[in-house]
Amino acid sequence: MMTSTLTTSELTKRFGEVAALTGVSLSVAPGERVALLGHNGAGKSTLMKIILGLIPATSGAVTICDATPGSAAARRAVAYLPENAAFHPALTGEEQIRHYLTLRGESPALAMGLLEKVGLGQAARRRIGTYSKGMRQRVGLAQALIGHPRLLVLDEPTSGLDPVSRREFYALLDDLAAQGASILLSSHALTEVEARTDRIVILSKGRLVAEGSLADLRRRADLPVTLHVTARNGYASDIARSLPGAILVDGALHLTCAQSEKLETLGRIAGLGEKVADLEVLPPSLEDLYSHFSRGAAQ
Repeated sequence: MMTSTLTTSELTKRFGEVAALTGVSLSVAPGERVALLGHNGAGKSTLMKIILGLIPATSGAVTICDATPGSAAARRAVAYLPENAAFHPALTGEEQIRHYLTLRGESPALAMGLLEKVGLGQAARRRIGTYSKGMRQRVGLAQALIGHPRLLVLDEPTSGLDPVSRREFYALLDDLAAQGASILLSSHALTEVEARTDRIVILSKGRLVAEGSLADLRRRADLPVTLHVTARNGYASDIARSLPGAILVDGALHLTCAQSEKLETLGRIAGLGEKVADLEVLPPSLEDLYSHFSRGAAQ
C-alpha cells in the first residue's frame, strides 16, 4: 500500500569527483507541505532535477506514486513551477493555458476553470504581457495543475512577489494540500515557510542535516528562548534586579533562558505581579534553526 507520494532512499549524485548529494532519504505524504531549505550549492536543485527525471541519480532510489522519475506515470503525477515562469507576452492567459492543455492531451475547454481556480478568471482574456509577476506565477500554477498532479515541486515560487500576492499564493497551496496534493517547496524566504509548511528538510553540502516539524527542530536544537518583559512605569529597575541577565532595551527588559529553564523563568516573572505590564515569549525562529543546523553540518 502506497503511503507516500514521493520517497527517496539513500539518494546520491556525483558530478565527477564532486558529491552534489550524499545519502538523502526523505518522503512526502499526500496533502503534506514540505519546505526544502539549503544554501546555494546545498543540493536542492540537484534533488529537484532528479525528482523531475531531468538527470539520473548515481545511486539510491526515487519513487513518485510508485513510479520511476521520468517515466510516463511519474510525469503524469508530478508538476513543476520554476522561480521565473515565462510565457508568450502576446497570448492571453486563456490562450496560453488552452495551448498547454492541448499539448497534454486534455480538453482546451478546461482552461477557464483552471484560471478561475488560481484567481485569474477576470484577467483570463488579457495579454500576459500586461500581467504582474504575481499574475504570471498564477498562470504557471494553473499550467502546473493540468492533469491533477499528485506532487507539486515549486522552486522559489514567491520570489519577487509583493506581500499580498505571497499570501494569496500560499492560500492556493493550502487549498491544494487540503485536496490531497503533496507539495515540495524550495525557498530562501524562511519567515514565509515557517508558518505555511508542515515539515522542514534542511540540506547542507549535499547531506540532509535536519528534518521534522518546526516543533521537532526546536526540541532537537535546544536553542535558548527569548523573553521581552515590559515593566509598568517605575518598575523596570525592580524587575531587572529580579531577573539576572536581563538587559533594558527601548523600555523593555530582554533576557534569554534555556528551554529547560523556561517554566521556572516564567514563574519568576509571574511572581512580579502588577510590576509587569506585558510579556512576550519568542521561541527560536526557523532562521535561528536553519543557521544552527547548517553551522553544525559545516563543522
